[in-house]
Amino acid sequence: MPALGITGGIATGKSSFTECLLKYLPATRFDADRCAHELLAADAEVRRAVQEQFGAQSFGADGNPNRAYLREVVFSDPGRRKLLEAVLHPVIRRRWMALASEARAGKGWLFADIPLLFESGAETCFDHIAVVASPPNTQLRRLIDGRGLTSDLAQTMMSTQIELPTKMSKADHLIWNDSSLSCLDRQAALLAGWLLKSHA
Repeated sequence: MPALGITGGIATGKSSFTECLLKYLPATRFDADRCAHELLAADAEVRRAVQEQFGAQSFGADGNPNRAYLREVVFSDPGRRKLLEAVLHPVIRRRWMALASEARAGKGWLFADIPLLFESGAETCFDHIAVVASPPNTQLRRLIDGRGLTSDLAQTMMSTQIELPTKMSKADHLIWNDSSLSCLDRQAALLAGWLLKSHA
């Protein structure tokens, strides 16, 4: 079965769309952001590498990742962001590539939510790519109101990714998420129907 890459911009609703899609087409789900969180929380090798690069303050007294500190550091210095990506991305990539191989071997569908899919050059590894997009002002509002970020940090985070129009131009399927959840759900139903029909 095919592997579907789901990407877009920060706060465009990739995870929400994936959840909707799974209602209509059961699949193995891979969430790159969640994988990164799990690695920082529990993978000894990753944690050691992060602490070596970013210091003891990378983790709190309780052992949990100091996400606020790491976010501030990596988004204020592109060089340090690349250091963190160099630690996390190879491990994350190996995990979803293994799942993609299983899908193509007939073990079911794979939906891989990968925010930096194009940035990491992974587009050739998927059978189809869906880009979830929203207007920049909607992204900004979600980051500020929904995640409690400052306007400056939110805009910096948005600027580190490839611009959405470029991602949209590379998409096999475009999902526009600037309305209600029911609208997003309807688009998921349409895509699921197309996928099932195309790979029956």
